[in-house]
Amino acid sequence: MTAPRVLFLCTHNSARSQMAEALLRSRSRGRVEVESAGTEKTLVRPLALKALEEIGIDASAQTSKTMERFIDEQFDYVITVCDAANDACPTFPNAGAREHWSLPDPSKATGSEEQQLEVYREVRDDLELRIMELLRRMEPSLVDLRGGIDRVAPPQ
Repeated sequence: MTAPRVLFLCTHNSARSQMAEALLRSRSRGRVEVESAGTEKTLVRPLALKALEEIGIDASAQTSKTMERFIDEQFDYVITVCDAANDACPTFPNAGAREHWSLPDPSKATGSEEQQLEVYREVRDDLELRIMELLRRMEPSLVDLRGGIDRVAPPQ
């Protein structure tokens, strides 16, 4: 059996899609092949990396990519995580399913660094909930209850 493949898309591939990629890779213990990309390429936001680091995920090696490189690849899920990317997203002919998760853009947060980081944390936690649900739908055995995730789905 081949590993499920998921592609997360956002406008700049700098925060939401990067956090989603790292969270899914971590929570599936690497048993899901996951990529992220944007309609435009930029830099990964330091506060996105910091929000992930707080829950034990090192995403510092991830880079921003454009979605053109993935157009002809096969994915079980293509998931847009921002409204602009959803509107601009081309058809992925080899995608099994396409979903849209409307999430606020944490890079637009204002205030002190701590206030901005709080917005990144909120988006990270929302993504974590959605990713756990995605994993349950894909294959319940992929769900990893380590790393604080038991706050999302307490062991029975």
